[in-house]
Amino acid sequence: MSAPATANTQPITGKADLIAPFEAGCKPPERWRVGTEHEKLAFTFRDLRPLPYQGADGAPGILDMLEGLRGFGWRPVEEDGALIALTCPDGGSVTLEPGGQLELSGAPLETIHQTCAEVSSHHRNLKAVASEHGIGLIGLGFNPKWARDDIPWMPKGRYAVMRRHMPTVGTLGLDMMLRTCTVQVNLDYQSETDMVRKFRVALALQPLATALWANSPFTEGRPNGFLSYRSHIWTDTDPARCGMLPFVFEEGMGFERYVDYLLDVPMYFVYRDGRYIDAAGQSFRDFMDGRLPALPGERPTQGDWSDHITTAFPEVRLKSYLEMRGTDGGPWSRICALPGFWVGLLYDSVALDEAAQLTRSWTLAEVSALRDQVPARALATPFRDRTLGDVALEVLDIARRGLARRARLNSQGRDETCFLDVLFEIADSGRCPAEDHLESFHGRWNGDIDPLFMEYAY
Repeated sequence: MSAPATANTQPITGKADLIAPFEAGCKPPERWRVGTEHEKLAFTFRDLRPLPYQGADGAPGILDMLEGLRGFGWRPVEEDGALIALTCPDGGSVTLEPGGQLELSGAPLETIHQTCAEVSSHHRNLKAVASEHGIGLIGLGFNPKWARDDIPWMPKGRYAVMRRHMPTVGTLGLDMMLRTCTVQVNLDYQSETDMVRKFRVALALQPLATALWANSPFTEGRPNGFLSYRSHIWTDTDPARCGMLPFVFEEGMGFERYVDYLLDVPMYFVYRDGRYIDAAGQSFRDFMDGRLPALPGERPTQGDWSDHITTAFPEVRLKSYLEMRGTDGGPWSRICALPGFWVGLLYDSVALDEAAQLTRSWTLAEVSALRDQVPARALATPFRDRTLGDVALEVLDIARRGLARRARLNSQGRDETCFLDVLFEIADSGRCPAEDHLESFHGRWNGDIDPLFMEYAY
């Protein structure tokens, strides 16, 4: 989750100021970049427990990981004297999710080859530090073993506000915060019209991405009845800030319409003088009028608006770029496959036309039904006269052709289509990663979840 964006103290004087950050995201295609984010669960090899922020009596903690990564040139970010994040001079950051999940927010890069080199370098650094402390890291959509009360909270002020607020608006918000992991990709747009086309295609295909990456079938050591429990959790986190955003498919969608949506999303906090002021449930519209109960008489800055933008959690989120948010965490190959999937569909004009044509006749009811069914059924979800797995092969073909036309080659002369190979294997088999884990659990693992950590740790 994002750090506060309060450096921009420019006052907001009207709606045009709220629209401006989205307009500023418009870029010509030659300036489009790829930003990939992925989260990992950290645990001790001794007992598989999640790490506290700071270990006691010689036990490891997340702080050991952050301090160790500083040795690779990362710069510290502190809050109230606690090290909570790192930044890289070349771009990107390492941050802490509420339950100690480590997130790499990658630099904006030109090719997926560069993205995967970044991911590989990050993992090498993590393993070097982790091996010194008996720490393991694993990419999954949900913590498969430990209960909510077993997960230590990280010392970040915004999480304290969310921790108090989440149980008032849904039953699974704390699980989202403490036990889930995702991988996402951030992509650019050329204009407002281009943003709308990409937003609509991405939102329609987000359930398909969820199905291909589904990787969270266990809760507290047992099957939970879902293939992507992480995706299910978002359905009961906070209906005011999560979901599929039907208005995106409606006439009149654009930057202003998205701003109107954000103004209807209740606030979490205001960041002032190094501390988070609890404004949970209050209205940004009231804030603009100087009537925010948490800060009577004050009006927001662009930094406050930037913070508020990060507190909406739809399946696709608009910032000054588009975030694809629908997938479970996973291993290296599927981290690199996600930018391959979306870049192939959205960064090639022919592929975008084909994807838009494919999804144009899909009704909101059909897309919503996919979103509701995919967490439990993944690629077996029925769609019209076939399954989502059949649709996946068609969409992957579009993405592969899009990447081939991009013709971005690595030093061995290979283009970016290689990153889709793992997805074609999944779609051809009709089995998502979660189904492989379930087969192992009921078979060679003999109903024990612990081997999952040993076999799939980075």
